Amino acid sequence: MRRSNPDVLINYVPEPVTREDFIVLEENSERLGITKLLLMENAGAAVARNALKLLSSSKEKRVLVVCGRGNNGGDGLVAARHLAGSGVKVKVLLIGGEPKTREALYNYQVLRKCPFSVDVQIVNSRDQLTKLVDGDLIIDALLGTGTIGAPRGLIADAIAVINSLDIPVLSIDTPSGLNPFTGETPGIVVRADVTVTFHSLKPGLKKDFCGKIIVEKIGAPPEALLISGPGDVKVVIKKRDPWSHKGDFGRILIVGGSSKYSGAPALAGLAALRSGADLVVIIGPEKAVMPIKSVSPDLITIPLLSEERLTPSDLPAILDEVDKSDVILIGPGLGRSTETKEAVISLLNYLRERRKKAVVDADALKFMKPGDGWPELIITPHSSEFSSIFGEKPSIDLEERIKLALIGSKKLGGTIILKGHIDVIAHGKRFKVNMTGNPGMTVGGTGDVLSGVVSAFYAVHMDPLMAASAAAYITGRAGDLAYENVCYSLTATDLLEYIPKAILECISF
Repeated sequence: MRRSNPDVLINYVPEPVTREDFIVLEENSERLGITKLLLMENAGAAVARNALKLLSSSKEKRVLVVCGRGNNGGDGLVAARHLAGSGVKVKVLLIGGEPKTREALYNYQVLRKCPFSVDVQIVNSRDQLTKLVDGDLIIDALLGTGTIGAPRGLIADAIAVINSLDIPVLSIDTPSGLNPFTGETPGIVVRADVTVTFHSLKPGLKKDFCGKIIVEKIGAPPEALLISGPGDVKVVIKKRDPWSHKGDFGRILIVGGSSKYSGAPALAGLAALRSGADLVVIIGPEKAVMPIKSVSPDLITIPLLSEERLTPSDLPAILDEVDKSDVILIGPGLGRSTETKEAVISLLNYLRERRKKAVVDADALKFMKPGDGWPELIITPHSSEFSSIFGEKPSIDLEERIKLALIGSKKLGGTIILKGHIDVIAHGKRFKVNMTGNPGMTVGGTGDVLSGVVSAFYAVHMDPLMAASAAAYITGRAGDLAYENVCYSLTATDLLEYIPKAILECISF
């Protein structure tokens, strides 16, 4: 595929504004080779540069860096090192103990090896804290953008002490205690004179608490928001509470199969289970679902009265299951008979009226028209299927492909995964591209696997673009892992084995 002018594509990339955007940005930067350790280094250096400007009129140039145990504290540790290298007298207070995150701990260990340039002390009590606070500038590195809720314990005490002093304060990324995305202040908040924030301006930063706001770009590539990656998966996959129970992570209904095709719905169902769905129900003609019973006991199968193919008379039984399900996947193995077309169109109308989350794939795409969509719909066409719906075949030029997918998404009123060498995921004015996958995945059934992964992710995340982007990445990555072991001999069932491994790479990235 020809690559378009990257300057043109970057113009599409939005500024990150939500907490999820920033997770995606940093995790995907790591995937692209810009590590979180490097981003922390750049962030700390930016803070130090701005701190030196504030110290320009100070004779002694003494800085106190008050750090929490997360990555915001890590930024403070890097700033301390850079300031010390510029001749500033620096003291670091670690509130509550050593850092907990990998990158912050690394920078703490660097400082411990340099005892002559930076005085590092761990603070475990408020009395200890009040005795150590002095300087010409305080750097607030207590709580960052990932913190939710009111500051507690020693962190709250440290904020109170900082606010009680007549010393200028520079906050890193956000004043500790202020939610930079919503502007909420559920507890005590640092009152800063200057706030140095990273990547872009967060919508909840308030000048009442932030003082002067300075935005520093710290090296995250724009492609980190444009290209699907581990960050997309990390924000989509739901953390499981120990008291979780069956159904919390999605009940998927697959409407598919015919007397000719029974493997497609089975592949989609197993892919959904491998992607974290709790329950998968396959409902279809009797001659399709009966063989599936022998494929896996993990799949719940419901045979319809129609033996060979889906017909309008099957709709009452299907609609009964629809109302119990989180996501409805329509299409794998259905066939293209006139009766099936009539049944699918009626089902789509029902789902549209009720604004149900739905994924349409394979044979069901043949029955769709451009205006048949709704905001909660995801469709997964390859180029020929896209052409049959929208009347125009996508180019192999990436920029043109993106434009056409965006136009199609607007007409549809839903989300499109335009499958290909590079997948394009489009929803309204937003889009992502996925670059995982390989030519070995042209084998039959990989599209059914993708539709199952999409359905599982969509069951636990509200944003169809993000669910689709994460699913495209995981499916392609599973294919790449399979390729490493079996080359071009891979089959769709091989992908099932590697889906959990691909997911594990992301949630432990």
